[in-house]
Amino acid sequence: MIKKHYYSWQDIEKMCTSIVKQMYMDNYKPDYILGITRGGNIPATIISNMLDIKCEAMKVSFRNDEIQEDHWLRKHIDDKKILIVDDINDTGRTFNWILKNWGLGEYHLTRFAVLTENLSSSFESIDYHCHEVNKAEDDVWLVYPWENVGDY
Repeated sequence: MIKKHYYSWQDIEKMCTSIVKQMYMDNYKPDYILGITRGGNIPATIISNMLDIKCEAMKVSFRNDEIQEDHWLRKHIDDKKILIVDDINDTGRTFNWILKNWGLGEYHLTRFAVLTENLSSSFESIDYHCHEVNKAEDDVWLVYPWENVGDY
């Protein structure tokens, strides 16, 4: 039986508040917040509302090993501070792909925030996170409240 960790809506609110506090302590205020579809949309929206900063959804998906992305966002982020938000930095594949294919290195003031950081991820540049797991040592299935919809 797989081990599961359930997050409540109260957990999510506390985690988003923690990310905003970390950004405040870092003196970082983005121009745009991009939530990775699907898991990052809700925390990105919450953080956006807390900071009164424009939020957009960003689709980068590796389902069935076919990359799908939103091309239109690229033209809106030149010379902008961007916060990219997801629920988890799991394998690192999504964030590594974004850095490589969007050219968001040092030229942009891009930062990354996740609710949960997998310490065994290949992406090691997460700026803000609240909860840590190491799936290489303890494989756990993380269940966020927007995923906990019962049997269907």
